[in-house]
Amino acid sequence: MAAKEGPTLEYTPTWVVAVVCSVIVAISLAVERLLHYTGKYLKKKNQKPLFQALQKIKEELMLLGFISLLLTVFQSRIEKLCISENLAKEWLPCKLTDASSSSSSTTTHFQTLFTSFIPRRLLAEATTTPEEYCAKMGGKVPLLSSAALHHLHIFIFVLAVVHVTFCALTILFGGAKIRQWKHWEDSIFKKEKDPEEVLKTNFTQVQDHDFIRNCFLGIGKDPALLGWVQSFFKQFFGSVTKTDYLTMRLGFIMTHCRGNPQFNFHNYMIRALEADFRKVVGISWYLWLFVVIFLLLNVAGLHMYFWIAFIPFVLLLAVGTKLEHVIIQLAHEIAEKHVAIAGALVVQPSDDHFWFHRPRIVLLLIHIILFQNSFELAVFFWIWVQYGFDSCIMGEISYIIPRLVIGVFVQFLCSYSTLPLYAIVTQMGSSFKKAIFEEHIQEGLVGWAQKAKKNRGLRKAANGSTTTTTQGSTTHASGQMSSKETTPLAIQMSEVSAMEEGNAGEIAAATLYGGHR
Repeated sequence: MAAKEGPTLEYTPTWVVAVVCSVIVAISLAVERLLHYTGKYLKKKNQKPLFQALQKIKEELMLLGFISLLLTVFQSRIEKLCISENLAKEWLPCKLTDASSSSSSTTTHFQTLFTSFIPRRLLAEATTTPEEYCAKMGGKVPLLSSAALHHLHIFIFVLAVVHVTFCALTILFGGAKIRQWKHWEDSIFKKEKDPEEVLKTNFTQVQDHDFIRNCFLGIGKDPALLGWVQSFFKQFFGSVTKTDYLTMRLGFIMTHCRGNPQFNFHNYMIRALEADFRKVVGISWYLWLFVVIFLLLNVAGLHMYFWIAFIPFVLLLAVGTKLEHVIIQLAHEIAEKHVAIAGALVVQPSDDHFWFHRPRIVLLLIHIILFQNSFELAVFFWIWVQYGFDSCIMGEISYIIPRLVIGVFVQFLCSYSTLPLYAIVTQMGSSFKKAIFEEHIQEGLVGWAQKAKKNRGLRKAANGSTTTTTQGSTTHASGQMSSKETTPLAIQMSEVSAMEEGNAGEIAAATLYGGHR
């Protein structure tokens, strides 16, 4: 058997071993240096959220390396796990009748196309084939063949790479869309610096305001069902208008940053989006669970590759509709309570507008959408390269075209509509994100909170020991002194807790100006 598999390393020329190792090491070092200098560039540009996202990508690559190591080390043991032949014929992705007719063409395609990029090599060799080993166990067959294990190895790698790539493209294009709103922010600062505009007192007729007229009047004030219909179609064109941006910006500032009317809301959105990217780019345990369930249900005749394409499609439409409907709800609240307002129109952010009163659920759904769409497209390209376009796993052409169209549509809509919507609408919750502070302020606040917590613990320990060793009068005096000393500290700690919980109304002005000092 060893002759059929080819010579072992013992009888391989040393120059061949040296050349192959040199190429592998050179490629690995080139990738490592690329990631290293990318991280240095991001740190130089003070892009800490993106740097953390890069670290997350490194973690995913390390996880892939560990999976690869496990597959390599335990391959021989996996191959020696034997099952009955009848059990091996159940739940097959392809029918056995298709396997006999397509095996030769699949092998030819794989050897000619795939090996032109990555030389075909099974993960390990054995002196006795798994088939021969299991045949001696009473006519059984291997649980997983060497070829299937090798293909599974490649699939996991392709899935992770495609997911990271598509997430990066989504954030890149979505961020480009959000940066187009910067001129709206700049126009506000120019208006605030105009002395005539500052001294002018305006009275806003609520029903005549563009924000209210677009959301509340007409179709928006009809039954609730029509409001959802309007939200559904609005996500496809003009998902965020200038009036929407200016109104939600003012509502956020008046709720969370009343003491800083010149707060740069656009920069805050960009920082918050970059921080969220670190969470989206990873592959969480529940996403791996989804992969396992899909691999289990990918049985011939069910066309799972087709139906799975509708999961991110439906979720994306639901998320976009909900975010647009939050804008309509903000307009309804103002229009139902006021006829005219002195000054500008100010909406009231609230968690009540979101599912289960938790705006963060939207980020979780976007994470699932991006992964499932990446999974669908990764599976398509993997099957195409690995087995060929005519493979039985690929399915009929009538199932392939809709899958590709839906995948491209989901990627485009998520980048240019849903992600920008998420970036601004989720700021309309009751709390704010820590990205509201500049990076150096965040670091200072974290250090301050840790130091205050440590000092508070030491004072409590000291007060406890003093109470057990002194008399009543001494204890009373000590208690007064401790109260005087810890009262400001307790106030500071309550402010830090409020900041972590997002209750910006309690600390916005004091912390913002204190941080800048």
